[in-house]
Amino acid sequence: MNSKVAAYQQSVDMNAIVERHAPLVKRIAHHLMARLPASVIVDDLIQSGMIGLLEAAKNFDGSKGASFETFAGIRIRGAMLDEIRKGDWTPRSVHKNSRTITEAITQVERETGADARDVDIAAKLNVTLAQYHQMLNEVNAGKLVAIEDLGVSEDVIGDEQTKGSDIPFEDLMQGAFQKALAHAITTLPEREAIVLSLYYDEELNLREIGEVLEVSESRVSQIHSQAMLKLKSRMQSWRMTETQ
Repeated sequence: MNSKVAAYQQSVDMNAIVERHAPLVKRIAHHLMARLPASVIVDDLIQSGMIGLLEAAKNFDGSKGASFETFAGIRIRGAMLDEIRKGDWTPRSVHKNSRTITEAITQVERETGADARDVDIAAKLNVTLAQYHQMLNEVNAGKLVAIEDLGVSEDVIGDEQTKGSDIPFEDLMQGAFQKALAHAITTLPEREAIVLSLYYDEELNLREIGEVLEVSESRVSQIHSQAMLKLKSRMQSWRMTETQ
């Protein structure tokens, strides 16, 4: 087969892959949009997702034990998240508040040896409880709060210790980080754990969760942000321990 024929065949294969998996890209884009500000344009996410799909097609290795759709889904979502972060639509104050709250949670839990309550965190930040709750609302409204923000990425799944191994891809997904994360979730107060479960497992939005818990959507936003920042604090400590 000469080079021109090979190039044509590859082009045909890529077009077929894009056509077959375009609904997956759109589904992931619209799923993300449900959690993002209106300033993010769904067509931009779809375009980035298509690039992620093509990269997945070029790099997929079926011998690793994963289906192409599983592998592509991760690459597509990752490409979209990269596009969101590059857009930098989050005010700097929100990033600063997120870091400040995470640090305060770490300090409170180190000092008390117990789960950090919102009143304790507010006191550590030297703000009123109402001001702290407003900070949480801003973090949740202005920032993509997802499991990715805790440090889970393809780098964690396929680090130098696992590259070239015969361990199936799905098994790697259940590695040490995921086990530590699952344990950290069990240490959260019941209401915070329920909110995360309804949001990520049941895929309810904040309004629907509020109806389940009989609290306002704003209060659910606060609980969700605080739970995620607690996990971020605890997983940062875990990563530091693992790398020592």
